[in-house]
Amino acid sequence: FLGFPLQTGRIEPNYPKVCGHQGNVLDIKWNPFIENIIASCSEDTSVRIWEIPEGGLKRNMTEAVLELYGHSRRVGLLEWHPTTNNILLSAGYDYKVLIWNLEAGEPVKMLDCHTDVILCLSFNADGSLLATTCKDKRLRVLEPRSGRILQEASCKNHRVNRVVFLGSTKRLLTTGVSRWNTRQIALWDQEDLSMPLIEEEIDGLSGLLFPFYDADTHMLYLAGKGDGNIRYYEIGSEKPYLSYLMEFRSPAPQKGLG
Repeated sequence: FLGFPLQTGRIEPNYPKVCGHQGNVLDIKWNPFIENIIASCSEDTSVRIWEIPEGGLKRNMTEAVLELYGHSRRVGLLEWHPTTNNILLSAGYDYKVLIWNLEAGEPVKMLDCHTDVILCLSFNADGSLLATTCKDKRLRVLEPRSGRILQEASCKNHRVNRVVFLGSTKRLLTTGVSRWNTRQIALWDQEDLSMPLIEEEIDGLSGLLFPFYDADTHMLYLAGKGDGNIRYYEIGSEKPYLSYLMEFRSPAPQKGLG
């Protein structure tokens, strides 16, 4: 993968790369506390921590600061703890979530409560709760410290794919597909997943919808890979909770989102 300074202009085809993994890289996440530290995970079953030099790479980087092995199958997802430095979560195709202490270089907790591949991870604002979606069609809210499942839902009308905690509102939002294969969003109370507060159909396109939430402005952005638009919503504390504002449109389909 590439790590380069933010600047306008064309990136040369031979620009130096981070290329130490032995398999395809499946996820990368910048450290929210140290701006030049990035984590990556791969089909080679490893999680690696890299330090990008100031000014960017001058040559290909093959040596990681730290290599972490704990999964028995490829690792697909990463998530940094939002309030504690050096705590990183990884989710593998072995259906396990590992909580890593990077200072010790080893996992301090394993969450082994999923029955299929984990599709998405999201911390709440202070990192005390973790929401997950899974290929078993279930939405879970976990307590990472103990590993306990606090809430679990499997909604017949909403097959969940992605989840995001909405800041400190004690609500979370999922994107998914209805029983009629239309794309949907659903809003949930984190303390009661028995039924969504809101279900709203979006459209009949086939690409996955990715939710992005800005806690400072209470804005939700919905974007899909292959779509030519990004929808904007405002999140409120009272009904109807979710207000559509407008959308950005482009003639070119989106190839990636982050």
